[in-house]
Amino acid sequence: MAKSQATTISVDKKYKEEVLNDFRTARVSREVSLMGRREVLSGKAKFGIFGDGKEVAQLAMAKQFKNGDFRSGYYRDQTFMMAIGALTVKQYFAALYAHTDIEKEPASGGRQMGGHFATRSLNTDGSWKNLMEQKNSSADISPTAGQMPRLVGLALASKVYRKSEALHGMTNFTNKGNEVAFGTIGDASTSEGPFWESINAAGVLQIPFAMSVWDDGFGISVARKHQTTKDSISDALSGMQRDKKTPGYEIFVTKGWDYPSLCETYEKAIKLCRDEHVPVLIHVKEVNQPQGHSTSGSHERYKSEERLKWEVEYDCIEKFRAFILESDIATNEELEVIEKAAKKEVSSQKREAWTEFLADLNQSAIAVQPMLDALATESSNGAFIKKIADDLKSEMNPIRKDVISATKKALRHMRTETSASKTELLNWLKASEVVNEDRYSSHLYSQSDQSAMNVAAVPPTYDGDDMIDGRLVLRENFDKIFTNMPEVLTYGEDTGKIGGVNQSMEGMQEKFGELRVADTGIREATIIGQGIGMAMRGLRPIAEIQYLDYLLYGIQIMSDDLATVHYRTKGGQKAPLIIRTRGHRLEGVWHSGSPMGMILNSIRGIHVCTPRNMTKAAGFYNTLLKSDDPALVIEPLNGYRIKEKKPTNFGEFCEPLGTPEITQEGTDLTLVSYGATFNLCTLAVKELAAVGISVELIDAQCLLPFDINGMITESLKKTNKLVIVDEDYESGATAYMLDQILVKQKGYYHLDSEPITLTAKDHRPAYGTDGDYFSKPSIETIFDGVYDVMKESNPTEYPEIY
Repeated sequence: MAKSQATTISVDKKYKEEVLNDFRTARVSREVSLMGRREVLSGKAKFGIFGDGKEVAQLAMAKQFKNGDFRSGYYRDQTFMMAIGALTVKQYFAALYAHTDIEKEPASGGRQMGGHFATRSLNTDGSWKNLMEQKNSSADISPTAGQMPRLVGLALASKVYRKSEALHGMTNFTNKGNEVAFGTIGDASTSEGPFWESINAAGVLQIPFAMSVWDDGFGISVARKHQTTKDSISDALSGMQRDKKTPGYEIFVTKGWDYPSLCETYEKAIKLCRDEHVPVLIHVKEVNQPQGHSTSGSHERYKSEERLKWEVEYDCIEKFRAFILESDIATNEELEVIEKAAKKEVSSQKREAWTEFLADLNQSAIAVQPMLDALATESSNGAFIKKIADDLKSEMNPIRKDVISATKKALRHMRTETSASKTELLNWLKASEVVNEDRYSSHLYSQSDQSAMNVAAVPPTYDGDDMIDGRLVLRENFDKIFTNMPEVLTYGEDTGKIGGVNQSMEGMQEKFGELRVADTGIREATIIGQGIGMAMRGLRPIAEIQYLDYLLYGIQIMSDDLATVHYRTKGGQKAPLIIRTRGHRLEGVWHSGSPMGMILNSIRGIHVCTPRNMTKAAGFYNTLLKSDDPALVIEPLNGYRIKEKKPTNFGEFCEPLGTPEITQEGTDLTLVSYGATFNLCTLAVKELAAVGISVELIDAQCLLPFDINGMITESLKKTNKLVIVDEDYESGATAYMLDQILVKQKGYYHLDSEPITLTAKDHRPAYGTDGDYFSKPSIETIFDGVYDVMKESNPTEYPEIY
C-alpha cells in the first residue's frame, strides 16, 4: 500500500511539472507573438505572422512527436517548434529580423519570413544527418495548403520503410517505418485543391498521416461559412470516416482551449496512426486569434463585438490557466511568477537577437565609413562624397542595401579619378559581392560533392549492332537500377500494372512488387508531393507525370516547394526527386502542349533534361541517381518505338548535364534544338544538304543548365548564323536559349545574320496530323527557315523558291 501511495505521489508530481512546463512554454510563445508584432510595427522587422491562440493545441501535439517523425506545417506553429526543442526565442527573433547567419537563424539563414520553420537534415557538406536522432520539420512555404502534397510523401515513406525489409538497414532514416508525418493547416486553407487531393491520397494509401486543422473561424477576414461545406471540415470529411468494412480516416474533434481533451485526443490519435498506419484528422475547433491574421491589418475590422469578446473569454492560455488553478496544480502566485519570468526571458532573448543582428549588419558600415571619409579628402568631388558619407553616418541602423548604395554613389563621383582609397573601396565592394552572393543567392542547386554537375560522363558501350525499341532501352536500364538500388521506387498514372502507357516499365511491377512500381490516382500535385516527401526521407523516388501537359497540375508544387527547398533552407534540406514525363507531340489541344518557357521560368532549382532518344534519357536517369539534385526529364514521345542500339552497360552510362552534342558538323549555319523537335531537324538537315547548305546540328540535350561550356558559341565562330527550333510558343524556350547564347555567352559578336527562332503557333495545337503539321514546326518550316537565312546572306546562290 505504501509503495502504491508513493508511486501515486510521484506520478502526480511529474504530471504537475509537465503541466507547468507546458504553461511556461505557452506563455513564452505568447510573449513572442506580442513582442514580435511590436517589432514589426516599430519597423525593426518587415512582416509578422504569429501563432498566438494555437499554443495549447500545439503543446498537446508536441507530446506525441518523437525522434524521426516529420512535420509539414502551417506558418503559425511556433509553439510546437519550441515544445519539441527545435526553436529558441532568440532564433525566432533572428528569423524575424532576417539574420543571414545560419548559426543564428538555422531554419533559413534569413531567407524565409518569420513563422516559417525548418530543421536541418543535412551536414554542412550536404550529406545526410541521422534523422532518427532528431525531431524533423520540413521547410515551410507560404502558399496555402502547399505543404499538403509533401506531407503525403513524408507519411508514405514510413509505409515503404515498414513493408520493405531491404530498407530496414537505413537506420539513419527510419525505425522500420514507425515514424508519423504530422501536418498542420489553418481551417480556411482546407478550401484549397491541394488539401483535398492530399487528404484523398492519404486515405487511399493508408499511411501514418496525422492532419491537424487549426480552426479559428476565419480565413483572414472571410468567415468559415463561406469557406467550408457544412461550416465544418470534420463534418465535410465525415464520409471518409473508416468503419469495420472499409478503410479510411479516423476523425477526432476537440477544442483548442481544452488542455485535458487535447492531450487525450492527440495521445489516442497518434498511437493509432503510428501503430496501425491509419491516417487521422484532428479538427481543433474554437481556436482564438488574439492579434488577428498578421501585422498587415486589424481583426477589429471584420469581427463582431461578440466574437471579439469570445476571443478574450476563450483565449486558450487563459483557459489553461483556469484549468491549472481549478485542478490545484499551482496557485495564482506561482503562475504569476511563471508569467513574469516568461516575459522577462522573451524580452532578454529578443534584445540579444537584435544586438547580434545589428552587430553583424553594422560590420559593413563600420568597414566602409573610413574609406568614404578618405575618398572625400582625395577627390575633386569631395563635397559630394562627404555628403554621402555623412548621410550614411546619420542612418540609425544602416542595412547592407544602404551601405552598397552609398559606396556605388561615391565611386561614381570618382569615375575619372584614381587614388589609393578608391582602390581600397573597389576591392571591398568586390569582396562584399562574393559574401552577399552567399548570403542571399547560394544553394539554388546542390553545392555538395554529390551535385549532378560533378557526375562524370560515361558513354554507353555496345557489343554488336543489336537494335531494340527505345522503350526497351529504358526498361532494361530501369531494371538494372532497381536491382542495384533498393531505395529507388517509381509510381504514377498507369505506371504499375501495365508498365506505363508506353510500356517502358513493362513487367517491372511483377518483378519488383507493387510497393516499388505503383499505380496512383489521377492526382498530379500529390504525385509530385509524395515524391518530395519520400526524397526528404532518404528514398529515391521517380515520379511519373503521364504527359507534359499534365505537369501544369503539379507546377505550383514544383515551383513553390521542390525548386526552392535547398535554397530556402540555405543547404539545410534537400529532396532529390526525379520527375519523369513525356512530350511533346500527341493529338489535339489538350495533349500536345509544350509549355517549356513556363516550366523553365518557374522551376529554377530543378534541372530540366530534354533527351532526343531513350538511350540519352537513360543516361540522364543514371546521372541523376548518382546526384542529390531534383530534376525533370522529358522523354520524346515519338521515340518509344524507334529502334536504338542496345547498350551493354545498362545502369552505368551517364549523360552529363548542361553539355550539348554536335551530331553533325557543318560550316554554313548552326541549328539548335532539343527533344522531339530535334529529330525533325535531323531529317530537315538531310534535305538542306541536298541544296548545298552545310548545317552544324546541335542537340541542346539539357535546358537547365544550358550549354555550360559555350559549345554553341564556338560553333557560331565558324558558321556566323543561328537558327533555334522548338515547339513551345513564340518567345518561350527559344527566347531563353537566345538569351543564353547571345547575351550570356556573348554569341552575338560572331553573327553575320539575324538569328531566327522557329516555334509553334501561339495557339494550342489543332487535332489530327494536319493540326499538328500546321500548328508546330515541321520538316518544311525548318527547311524554309534555314534556307531564308542563307538566302538573305547570299541571294544569288539561294534564290527564292516559293
